Amino acid sequence: MQADLSPVIAATTQWLTRAYPPAGGALAAALCEVQARQAVTVAAWLRYPTAMDVALVGMAGPGGSDRLDWVTGADATDRDAEDRAWRSWVDEVVASWAACLLTDPELAGRAVADLARGEHATGSPAVFRRLLAPDATDRSAAALLRHPDLVASVAGLHRGALLDRLGPDEALAA
Repeated sequence: MQADLSPVIAATTQWLTRAYPPAGGALAAALCEVQARQAVTVAAWLRYPTAMDVALVGMAGPGGSDRLDWVTGADATDRDAEDRAWRSWVDEVVASWAACLLTDPELAGRAVADLARGEHATGSPAVFRRLLAPDATDRSAAALLRHPDLVASVAGLHRGALLDRLGPDEALAA
């Protein structure tokens, strides 16, 4: 089922890594992209938990990056057709949820644990180590992407919906 969400995952990952670029060279870029892709994958699987959801987003499209670009102050006036094409596959909610996961390790753990009960968990198990347990090199590479203050405008767009999706925090309920 991941293959059906691959355009959304790829475009949303690309948007996040362009909006919050890595610090450093080629290794940092690769590590930043892996972390963004893992967070986007978890967010996409949470947002589209069933095969029907995946099919519907495939038919209707996810909405694009226009509002995200506006929130982050990106200039959209000088984009060519190719740049606009991939941006049409960006999912605003998935980007917001991914930003939440990248900046809140406890929330990321809850989200990954929630996936174990869904349709996406069938087949080979997914590993989200760089999302859940980033080392110093990972954190350095994705310093902008993991900085809560810098991604707050994006994370705040749909954080409430993510919290609703994951249900009440057991630690708060106890």
